[in-house]
Amino acid sequence: MKYMDTRKRVSCGLSVFRKIKGLFVTGWKRYKSLYQKSPWYKKIVQIILTFILLFIFYLFLVDINFLWLFGKSPGLASINHPQQNIASEIYSADSKLIGKYFRENRTPVKYEEISPIIINTLISTEDERFYKHFGVDIQGVFAAVKDMTHGKARGASTITQQLVKNMFKVRSQYSTGLLGYIPGVKLLIMKSKEWITAIKIEMFYTKQEILTMYFNTVDFGSNAYGIKTACKTYFNTTPKDITYEQAATLIGLLKATTTYNPRVNPKNSLKRRNVVLDNLQAHKIITKSQCDSLKQLPIRLHYNLESNYNGSALYFREAVAESLKEWCKDNDIDLYSDGLKIYTTIDTRMQAYAEEAVNKQMRIVQRNFDNHWGKINPWQDRNHREIPDFIENLARKTSAYKILEEKFPNDPDSVAFYLNKPHKLKVFDYRLGRKDTTFSTMDSIRYMERFMHCGFVAIEPQTGEVKAWVGDIDFDSWKYDKVLSKRQPGSTFKLFVYSEGFNKGLSPCDERIDQYIEWDVLEDGKPAKWIPHNANGIYTGDMMTLKAAFARSINTIAVQIAREAGIPNIIKTAHAMGIKTPLNETPAVSLGASDVSLLELVNAYGTVINDGMVHDPVMVTRIEDKNGKIIYRHKQEQKQALPYETAFLMTQMLMAGLTEPMGTSQALWGYDLFRYNTDFGGKTGTSSNHSDAWFVGVTPNLVGGCWVGGEHRSIHFRTGALGQGSRTALPVFGYFMEKVLADDSLSKYRARFPNPKQTISRSYQCRTPYPPIEPDSMDMETDSIAVSTDRYINKDSLVSEK
Repeated sequence: MKYMDTRKRVSCGLSVFRKIKGLFVTGWKRYKSLYQKSPWYKKIVQIILTFILLFIFYLFLVDINFLWLFGKSPGLASINHPQQNIASEIYSADSKLIGKYFRENRTPVKYEEISPIIINTLISTEDERFYKHFGVDIQGVFAAVKDMTHGKARGASTITQQLVKNMFKVRSQYSTGLLGYIPGVKLLIMKSKEWITAIKIEMFYTKQEILTMYFNTVDFGSNAYGIKTACKTYFNTTPKDITYEQAATLIGLLKATTTYNPRVNPKNSLKRRNVVLDNLQAHKIITKSQCDSLKQLPIRLHYNLESNYNGSALYFREAVAESLKEWCKDNDIDLYSDGLKIYTTIDTRMQAYAEEAVNKQMRIVQRNFDNHWGKINPWQDRNHREIPDFIENLARKTSAYKILEEKFPNDPDSVAFYLNKPHKLKVFDYRLGRKDTTFSTMDSIRYMERFMHCGFVAIEPQTGEVKAWVGDIDFDSWKYDKVLSKRQPGSTFKLFVYSEGFNKGLSPCDERIDQYIEWDVLEDGKPAKWIPHNANGIYTGDMMTLKAAFARSINTIAVQIAREAGIPNIIKTAHAMGIKTPLNETPAVSLGASDVSLLELVNAYGTVINDGMVHDPVMVTRIEDKNGKIIYRHKQEQKQALPYETAFLMTQMLMAGLTEPMGTSQALWGYDLFRYNTDFGGKTGTSSNHSDAWFVGVTPNLVGGCWVGGEHRSIHFRTGALGQGSRTALPVFGYFMEKVLADDSLSKYRARFPNPKQTISRSYQCRTPYPPIEPDSMDMETDSIAVSTDRYINKDSLVSEK
């Protein structure tokens, strides 16, 4: 049956072919007879008309890609809805453009935003009959052919044809079919497609729309696509405010974006600009005197090459891009070419204050760190011994090492020789920002590894909106974001220990003894004892309130609460409050032995200030497509993570860090913060070995957290006050809040903690007297996470001295 159907189809096809062949033969005979009987002048007209008809027929065959001979051409759908790469723009909460995401840096403009100056300059230089032709300039084509016969090559492309090349990329994105493999034919086919598409564009668009599309697509070099980006890149101006000499420079470089680039080849650019000015005079757009005076002017550039890393809040913008990956994938959106407008939560004023605070404090930290170690290498183990081959192991992870290893296989001496060979490079420097120097690869690693690092983030607790985000001390040198990196939080984790204790019915005024504790654990599958100790290694034996213990960051009492509350319950509460990272279910987690990120920690502290309600950090509020249609809007979702009473009591605990004697947050009193009718609280934290220093500060409407430490955990201060959270991380929050509170436009962040919204059943207004702690131990809240049977000091101090 199928065989019979195939035979019928073949038979039908042959029949159609015979009929077409018959018509063609009959028509050719009539045409030949008519031609032979006509006088000579009619023969010429007949030949011309025949050529035109054949050419039109040829264009039709090209357009439909007859028998796949010519390759596909842009269709009506793509012409009616042209696609082009448009940069996505990122805006701050205070409506400032803070950066872009792009592959081609292009921002479209409307016709009304383009000055007649540059429109006239373009037309007089590139297509003087633009308003008269229909996409193909026949007069220009014949003139170009005439010049070619005299050995003078010139172009004949109209603005519309150039638009076709720019927008539809006929020469690169469309094939030329089977005939394209014939030498010389390929160019004819491509040119034919340009003509066809140009005529279609003229049919569907007005001349104004064509000019607008052209100005929005054309490449001006230096990664500046479109007139708006070009004006900003070369002259720091706009298409509306451009001058004749600037317009002539930009239009002049279109002939060859490298040869006539005013920055790369200023002499060529000047000559070409003056040619364009002569064209303006020839077309009577400017007078001769204007032209002469303009030609005397030098090219005054305000060159600023934009990249994805221009603007502010660079670490934040990278985090936004990462957070939008799945959304873009699910919605078939290209972040770097779809022209989105992304409205974020960041506040440019607060961001500037945060960056200034980080820079100010980290200069001090770096100076102290350098003085602390002197010429001794700071990469050391717990016993303060330099780690052997530390730099060598880091070098093996670099691309330079891998290239050398491929070039010199089984030849480590040659690899080592080139790794230690000096060469010119730029490195980070606090005074200069970036400085030129001559270092070997090994020396550059040693130099860069001696820098201390910092992360800072500020979040509104009620909304979860991120208002400031500083990922490190210098984005160009260190792309790894310290707001998102995960390190041991030290005593800042005690927030979750005490929160779960209050969930179990404890109160701030309950008392515990600062005493020696052993906790049975398994180490490598064998029974062992974990012995937490206080920072100064002393157990006072004093009875003190939980409020005082939290304020002083007494480890032994925090561990007692953890034992009573249960480690699994504490971990569950931490996750409920906003910690996303999995936590190790060991006793040491109560003192911050399990890594978390600064972002999730600060957000979790916000849960306490937000009456126990938790939500994810918010970075983007809405997204618009290139037409201004809202395609994403953030919906506030939050849930109760802590009972209100627990959240209220923990707020009181955080405030106690400033009000209790020897509270670890009392250094905040040294900042100009307390004349704005604003309440504060906070918690410091320092991990074992002084590798990580933390501080999270809270106010009623803003929570800010800071981390300070080395790039690697083995780079740290030795034991001593210099590495404590109160000395390194807390000042960043202090400097930041000084500027925020002093700014009248940010007065919403001046506030007092409210009175209880409901009856609080447990006592929290208590100040239990107890002997003062030695000044040397102030702020020493380092947490031991070691498993040992003898790591405690002064066990005899369990006996009170009273």
